[in-house]
Amino acid sequence: MNLVLSSLSEGMLWSIMGIGVYLTFRVLDIADMTAEGAFPLGGAVVAAQIQSGTNPWLATFVAFIMGMIAGLLSGILHTKMKIPALLTGIVTLTGLYSINIKVMGGVPNLSIGNNHTVFKSLMQLGLSNEQAVFSLSLICLLVVCSALTLLMKTQIGLVLRSTGDNIAMSEANGVHVDNMKMLGYMISNGLIALCGALFAQNDGFSDVTSGTGTIVVGLSAVIIAEVLVRELTIGWRLLSIGIGAIVYRLIILNIYEIPNLDQNLVRLFNAILLAFVLFAPELQNRLRIRGFKLGSK
Repeated sequence: MNLVLSSLSEGMLWSIMGIGVYLTFRVLDIADMTAEGAFPLGGAVVAAQIQSGTNPWLATFVAFIMGMIAGLLSGILHTKMKIPALLTGIVTLTGLYSINIKVMGGVPNLSIGNNHTVFKSLMQLGLSNEQAVFSLSLICLLVVCSALTLLMKTQIGLVLRSTGDNIAMSEANGVHVDNMKMLGYMISNGLIALCGALFAQNDGFSDVTSGTGTIVVGLSAVIIAEVLVRELTIGWRLLSIGIGAIVYRLIILNIYEIPNLDQNLVRLFNAILLAFVLFAPELQNRLRIRGFKLGSK
């Protein structure tokens, strides 16, 4: 039971990053690799702050802000320096590798040890570790989805979505497209850094290489959600990414339980799984399989 609860909790934690990836990948139509640098940045910041005695809730918020700053940097490189989106992410994550090590005091990984974390705060209410992680991850998912749903229904949110749908039309209507892109970059990477901060507190340490492959998880959660349930309003779509992340996590859990599995092949299985997930929408169209519909887009 604890294993299932742990998988559900991790799935919901990953969904926060999945939502961040969704904002750039689907809303802005940008392939942003900054995620692989922003995720360990969140972990590095929260671990360093907690080690220095900062309140874990404040440290988590600081990690979110630092992720937004990383996103702003990517946004400036892409919009002002006209560097292609894919290369922008690669440049930023490369620079963040060194920054993350400096944040952690010059070491590639940093232990939080027995210091207070946001999960230990909830455990003081009588919850077990698994229950604390599950409760906080669920609360974070609901808060993030609610906040973004409200944002997307405002004028700024509608303009942000129109920027990704049709840049030329947005510019013709007086939209500052570059500003909207930078805003999208900031929110996206802020959420990804927040996810990294929560994972670091859950694992008890931060590692400079923890971001490797995170974009795979985010994309998988988004695509699985879109395959399972189609034609959703923005709010339900964001929530469905949580379902996609949980499904992905359960699949990975089953892969780890393969008897005599060579651990060196785990990333190969992840790559194959991602390829299949990305192909799923095309396969769905070819076989004329219709996903569930819970509303109109």
